[in-house]
Amino acid sequence: MKRMYIAGGFLCVIFLMFLLMNNEHTVTDFPRKEGPIVAYGDSLVEGYGVNEGEAFSYVLSERIGEEIINLGESGNTTVDGLTRIRELESYEPRLVIILLGGNDSIKKLPPEQTFDNLSTLIETLHAKNTAVLLVGITGGFNYAKTYEKEFEKLAKEQGVAYVPNILKGLIGKREFMYDTIHPNKEGHIKMANKIEPELQKLLEHM
Repeated sequence: MKRMYIAGGFLCVIFLMFLLMNNEHTVTDFPRKEGPIVAYGDSLVEGYGVNEGEAFSYVLSERIGEEIINLGESGNTTVDGLTRIRELESYEPRLVIILLGGNDSIKKLPPEQTFDNLSTLIETLHAKNTAVLLVGITGGFNYAKTYEKEFEKLAKEQGVAYVPNILKGLIGKREFMYDTIHPNKEGHIKMANKIEPELQKLLEHM
């Protein structure tokens, strides 16, 4: 009987290990050698609340020694992100850093629509042989848990590099925030610190 319990416990451990391995987020989407890097999104990308050249994309650009084109536009939702896709594609980027969804939450757009739009955006870029680094954002009071779950799910399904909840540890701390939802210069440095490791991993595969 004791041996049966031991054997049963061993099988349970093996099963749990299988589940954990099966649930692992594996990046399969790597950039090609040619084309620029583009940061694409809303006011968090544009740099609302900081001086020109202080947004996280410029911080990252200095660190990797390569220009990152900033295509952030304040107020953009994921719907706007799809609407502007031709502008983005015109640069023929090899890698796009996507940060969208915050305004969807503010406007209380259905999360299903938000993540369908993000999925379509990523698939459109993949069709052009463009890699994606997806940056997650909080869903605010409306969809916090839903956003966290859906961003992780989307990154896993698409095989893209992913940085979760970029404003975690910043919101509510005056030393990092210009206002309640937009980081200041120090906040953008913190954002760059979170994105840089994933960006460097992608660039190492070129």
